[in-house]
Amino acid sequence: MRNADSWFEEYGESHRHPANKTIHWICVPAIVFSLIGLLWAIPVPKAFAEISPWLNWGSLFVLAAMLYYLVLSWQLALGMIVVSALVLWGNHALAQLETPLWQIALAIFVVAWIGQFIGHRIEGRKPSFFKDIQFLLIGPVWLLGFIYRRLGIRY
Repeated sequence: MRNADSWFEEYGESHRHPANKTIHWICVPAIVFSLIGLLWAIPVPKAFAEISPWLNWGSLFVLAAMLYYLVLSWQLALGMIVVSALVLWGNHALAQLETPLWQIALAIFVVAWIGQFIGHRIEGRKPSFFKDIQFLLIGPVWLLGFIYRRLGIRY
């Protein structure tokens, strides 16, 4: 498996324009949040609910992503655990509202993806995931990697 810097370098090739970068700082977290919300909203087997109200397709997806990040870099995985906990907590909070979670998540998801494609239109380059689907998991950790570098945290 490639290391984080290798993934980040390739991902960064199509994320150089300042407007596209700004859009990604807004839209990537929104997409992650809304994707987990959409998965959370899918009905689960009764056995899941009996174990925990937090056990759902969204939390299982987060667990699988954490395994991917752990193989990539345990330091980045630790940061993504914090990010993921916030995402799960936020979706749990939204699930308590009268408006169904899937409707809120779908609206965020659509708007955020429109933003992403506008950013890439400005950039003049296709999104990286058209080349390799793994870049859908790299996007969020690419942002975290930027924060780590700014704070001098090695990964």
